[in-house]
Amino acid sequence: MSMIKEFREFAMKGNVVDLAVGIIIGIAFGKIVSSLVNDVIMPPIGLVLGGLDFSNLMVTLKAASGTEPAVSLRYGMFINTVIDFIIVAFVIFLVVKGMNALKRKQEEKPAAPPEPPRQEVLLSEIRDLLKKRA
Repeated sequence: MSMIKEFREFAMKGNVVDLAVGIIIGIAFGKIVSSLVNDVIMPPIGLVLGGLDFSNLMVTLKAASGTEPAVSLRYGMFINTVIDFIIVAFVIFLVVKGMNALKRKQEEKPAAPPEPPRQEVLLSEIRDLLKKRA
C-alpha cells in the first residue's frame, strides 16, 4: 500500500504535472510548426526551385511488385523534418531569449530600500518632537 501512496505523491508533484502540460503543448505546437513548414514555407521554396516538392523526393530501392509495396528512401521527408526542427529550435530560442530578457529587466530593478528598524523610527520621531520643542 505504501508504494501506491508514494507513487500518487510523486505523480501529483508540481514538476510532474508541469512536465505533462509542457509535453502536451509541445505536441500541439509541433503540429502547428509542421503545418507551417508543409503548407506555408515549403510551397514557395518549391516554386522558387521550379515546382520541387521535398516530400515527394525519394530513391526507389525496389519497385512494387504484386502485393508488396515499393521500398524507397524518402529523403525528401527527412528534409522536411530537418526544416521542422530548425524552425522549432529557432522559435524556442526566441522564446527563451525573450524570457531571459524579461528576467534580466526584473533583476535590474533596484530593490526598495529596507525599512529602518522600529527602534530607529521611534528615535527619529522623538528627535523630531524635541526639535519642535526647542
